[in-house]
Amino acid sequence: MATPFNAQFDQHGSWRRDFARQLHQLRDWLSGHELLDAVVDERLQRLQAQVRGDKVTVAFVAEFSRGKSELINAVFFAGYGRRLMPAGAGRTTMCPAELGWDEGLEPSLRLLPIETREHAPSLAEWRLRPEAWQQWPLHVDDSAQLAEMLAKVAETRRVPLSQARAWGFWQDEANPNEQPVVDALGLVEVPMWRHALVNLPHPLLREGLVILDTPGLNAVGAEPELTVNLIPQAHAVVFLIAADTGVTQSDLSVWREHLRPSDSADLSRLVVLNKIDTLWDRLSTGQQVHAQIQRQRTLSAQTLGLSVERVLAVSAQKGLVAKIGNDDALLRASGLMGFEQALSEGIMGQRQSVLRAAVATGVAHLQTEVVRRLTIRQRDLDDQMAELRSLRGKNSTVIVAMRARIEPEQAEFDASAARIQALRSVQTRMLQNLLQSLGAQAIEARLATLRESLARGGLKIGARKAYVTTFEELRGAVDQVLAEAAELQQMVVASFRALNAEFSFSLQAPASWPLQDLARDLGQIERGYLHYLGLGHALQLARADYSQRLIRALAERLTGVFGAAGQELALWSQSAMAQLDAQWKERKRSFTRRIEAVDRIQLAASSLVERIAEIDAAEQEIAALMQQLAQRCQELLEPPAAQPALAEQDPTPVI
Repeated sequence: MATPFNAQFDQHGSWRRDFARQLHQLRDWLSGHELLDAVVDERLQRLQAQVRGDKVTVAFVAEFSRGKSELINAVFFAGYGRRLMPAGAGRTTMCPAELGWDEGLEPSLRLLPIETREHAPSLAEWRLRPEAWQQWPLHVDDSAQLAEMLAKVAETRRVPLSQARAWGFWQDEANPNEQPVVDALGLVEVPMWRHALVNLPHPLLREGLVILDTPGLNAVGAEPELTVNLIPQAHAVVFLIAADTGVTQSDLSVWREHLRPSDSADLSRLVVLNKIDTLWDRLSTGQQVHAQIQRQRTLSAQTLGLSVERVLAVSAQKGLVAKIGNDDALLRASGLMGFEQALSEGIMGQRQSVLRAAVATGVAHLQTEVVRRLTIRQRDLDDQMAELRSLRGKNSTVIVAMRARIEPEQAEFDASAARIQALRSVQTRMLQNLLQSLGAQAIEARLATLRESLARGGLKIGARKAYVTTFEELRGAVDQVLAEAAELQQMVVASFRALNAEFSFSLQAPASWPLQDLARDLGQIERGYLHYLGLGHALQLARADYSQRLIRALAERLTGVFGAAGQELALWSQSAMAQLDAQWKERKRSFTRRIEAVDRIQLAASSLVERIAEIDAAEQEIAALMQQLAQRCQELLEPPAAQPALAEQDPTPVI
């Protein structure tokens, strides 16, 4: 059964495959016309990696027993004819589970033992240690085996209170209502696993979809990396509440602490009022039930500070049953199609628009680099043509004089190599200093004071202040980086201007500036952390291991953002110097061709006419290449064929 989300994602996957194919053809075309230099090749590789490696993460977050896993089953896995993710009464998913596809690995379920919480490495670091995970194969053609294996994410164990406390599942000073139950033997139920990675070749997962299924507030709060890294970086977050209760106090805690968007215009959050079938009542008319559902939507939206359009009424369980049983009436009543429409057109559409806009920018930069190469060739051909046409009807004395004039010009040009080498040395030194400031070691050094101040156990009343001070220092470091980068840019622009004036180059510094988003990204990270720290997490921060994991998560996030900025800066620098190298090499070849042409003309008068004809043909070829390049770049940006719109669904009770 076709669904809005599947159709949207299939459409996006087709676009990505077409883009990769056309990009490969463009590479061959550029190589065949000697236009594939190091910078152009780097831009091609980045575009390819950007589109091929694009992942779209949809996180499902809620308190226990709100139906997250059932909604995942209904939206993504109904085609298996049964539930894959464990869903039922009570607590099901006990550890965060990421479902995706890595073609370099076999279909498998990997589980990280809960005991790893006793050690310092973060989840990101544990991912690099495959020996720490327990692994089971997944038989993709056997839905019963898949369901049996995935049921492991619901496994629990009972441990002494001291062990639960050490793993972060018990805080002595916390509200007793938020604590797990201690049985008669003094044991506490905790998850068996810390994290689950499901590698499954499902069609949507193959296309880059990543599904993040999270446990309830207790487990999320015990894993700071989820709170400050995984969930904030998800492209879409679906928050579930129960239709019969609306927004409970624990729901509100999850929303405020982990999900509330920083911007009211942020469309990355959807709220699902799940289990509307609990309101279906034979004693009430369909209109009365519908009115009750609408009241719950309105009240929930007001409580969460969202527009009512962002709160969707759904019965995930009835939607799953309807899909498996091909019951169109029940599917319409479940409201599932309306949710999928909102997910595909709103959140997914927004994400795909961002990716395509980024790709369009990359293609424009690529086209600019190639056009610059062609323009250099065109200019040298124009100079040669003007020079050769001036020889028409001239005697051999004039031709000899021209050769004598070219040779000192060539010698003067050769002297520019020393200037270029000096520029390269200065630029390399300034770039290396900037890259060191953006590197992982520099980040660790800036977090050293914070790490030391939070290393001791006990309540840390000044924890938020320590983070504020750290972010102030990071902003100062970013300001310094931006100032040094601006100095590098000014140096390149001034050097290019001098070389243009002295040696008749046509150098232009790359227009795009790679560090313009660095301060904004740091600000987003700061707001997320300070918001989290301002929500009464003093009890958790009292544990030294929790504090250190939170700092590790911050270091990883900063390393990613700063590292990406460093890569863009390096590409900017490489682009500038590649342009200079290209013009210098073309000019050097031009001098060689000019002298060879004059020598040939001295030997035979007919060579002048032939050489002019050759240059004229070369100019026509460049014009044709310009047109072909523009056409190929335009084809890269062609949108995929539109899918037919699906009729809007209204949750109507089936009684």
